[in-house]
Amino acid sequence: MVSLDNPETLPVSLDDIKCAHQRIKNAIIRTPTLYSRTLSDLIGAGVWLKFENFQFTAAYKERGALNKLLSLDKVARERGVIAASAGNHAQGLAYHGNRLDIPVTIVMPVHTPTVKVEQTRGHGAKIVLYGEQFDESLAHALELAEKDQLTFVHPFNDPAIIAGQGTVALEMLEDAPAIDTLVVPVGGGGLISGCSVVAKNSDRPLDVIGAEAELYPSMYNYIKGKDLPCGGDTLAEGIAVQTPGILTRRFVEALVDDILLVSETNIEHALSLIVQIEKTIVEGAGAAGLGALLSHPERFQGRQVGIIFSGGNIDTRLLANVMLRDLARSGRLARLRVRMKDQAGQLYKVARVFHDQQANIVEISYQRIFTTLPAKGLCADIECETRDQTHLTHLINALREAGYGVTLIEPA
Repeated sequence: MVSLDNPETLPVSLDDIKCAHQRIKNAIIRTPTLYSRTLSDLIGAGVWLKFENFQFTAAYKERGALNKLLSLDKVARERGVIAASAGNHAQGLAYHGNRLDIPVTIVMPVHTPTVKVEQTRGHGAKIVLYGEQFDESLAHALELAEKDQLTFVHPFNDPAIIAGQGTVALEMLEDAPAIDTLVVPVGGGGLISGCSVVAKNSDRPLDVIGAEAELYPSMYNYIKGKDLPCGGDTLAEGIAVQTPGILTRRFVEALVDDILLVSETNIEHALSLIVQIEKTIVEGAGAAGLGALLSHPERFQGRQVGIIFSGGNIDTRLLANVMLRDLARSGRLARLRVRMKDQAGQLYKVARVFHDQQANIVEISYQRIFTTLPAKGLCADIECETRDQTHLTHLINALREAGYGVTLIEPA
């Protein structure tokens, strides 16, 4: 897939990315690149982490947005810019536009969560709510750009944006020169385009692997000639793009070695591991790189792998759900349906089994009506905490040995 025969045909060079870094470096955070001993042992590869969730708006998108704003002439700055976004691009553009006194208008779908609307407005942007879907918002933003003579700032299909995003890899390789493989989240393709230019022009060219959500395999389809469906509620909404950029596809075709699809389960597991091991919060898209390592461990054995925590903007309730679901999958949180007689003292006897097995009961709910059990029977759904899968198995066996029918309610 890699073709460097005509690199001059790509509109962003390594020099462009170096110039972008000089332009933006005093206004963005040089986030750390750190080695994770625990994740390295888990994966069987050296794992290096770039913490872009430490940016002020908690995402790498600031880099490209700022580089684009600084490239505008005086007239364009005075008129202002416009974008269609409900996520990190909106906040990065709004924040740096406010800093530079450049008017920013953001068009968002009408059902954008209020917290995202208010966060973007809090950075000084004018918010226009339009359209049920993002494509409608995008079309309206382009109409307003033409009508009001505003500069439209695309989230990924723009050379200045790509150059700004490439500064992530520039810093990573300066701070961790041992890296020989980059794993980069892929949505529209702006981040992997810029990073691949840096990677393939280093002293020893690196492998570049894209990590794409399995529910939105748009770049994967394009590169591999597939026609997998795109759609669904992915945890990685930041890379849930149905059509990759026309410009970014050229970079991926020329410079990227492979695109790997990451299941929702592995994105969730990766996010949970990051919270538990690295003690930092990332969004679903930010966990996609580690998710790719979990999905395809054989691909990275013995390599020195750099992954990017591209953003940390996640709803706290959603984060809590992900953590609890991961506990359930690992056997540390379980729901057991226990069948028993509807007689006094039955719950006490069941609870004694939990006590003897040192399993903590979290919650109990009864069902007497909506059940196929005899009228004198009932079932209790008992949510409990155990140490691990082995402990949970011992608990279930102990309940069965005591004469109770037990069904494990499997997590999704």
